[in-house]
Amino acid sequence: MTELVTYSRSGPIASIVMDDGKANVMSLAMLNALHGAFDQAENDKAVVILKARGKHFSGGFDLSVFAKGSAEDQYLMVKTGAELALRILSFPMPVVAACQGNAYPMGAFLIMSSDHRVAAEGDYRIGMNEVAIGLTVPRFAIEIARQRLTPAYFSRVVMTGEMFGPTEAVTAGFFDRVVPVDRLEQAAGEAALALSKLNMPAHAATKMRARGAVITQIRQVIDEDITPNYGEDRVARRVPA
Repeated sequence: MTELVTYSRSGPIASIVMDDGKANVMSLAMLNALHGAFDQAENDKAVVILKARGKHFSGGFDLSVFAKGSAEDQYLMVKTGAELALRILSFPMPVVAACQGNAYPMGAFLIMSSDHRVAAEGDYRIGMNEVAIGLTVPRFAIEIARQRLTPAYFSRVVMTGEMFGPTEAVTAGFFDRVVPVDRLEQAAGEAALALSKLNMPAHAATKMRARGAVITQIRQVIDEDITPNYGEDRVARRVPA
């Protein structure tokens, strides 16, 4: 585990906390640290609370890698992020996401992949703004959004890059509920404790029945789309400075 992510456990509940001291961008180092934390949670058979410190839940993928990184750097970052979202979507124990601030695309993908999603009140935004910044939304992300967002908001989120405050984000399908900021930790903990009472084999089996088709589809599009050529194609399309 690195200092980017901390893991702690209290009884049946594990807390995974992101904190890079800035915007909690999804660099390869952050993503690998998150995978390590979920490895530990799976080994502990713990219900997970995924949260962050600072003004941002996550600033999304590290845009400097897209702008200046090597083909391999881009491939590894996107591949590792996609695998993490799929892992959370299919995690055998419940995952609670507690959002306290801005959640840009890769952060939003992790929230949408979680089982119960609590947001704090506040002046911040969540969404998928790729088309506003010159990026094409990955197919794995589109399928995650399709199975969590409400139909009325799906096109607005994916194709227009519209971002939403926490209250409207509940209507859109990003969150299940909004609580006062000083109750976020308590609300997430109460949700995780209630979920820890489930029969976990039954939970895992039902999750696979309910999400099996989309999990299979996302697995397929990750394998088809995010190959080593992914980064090479992106580098080739860069406009010379």
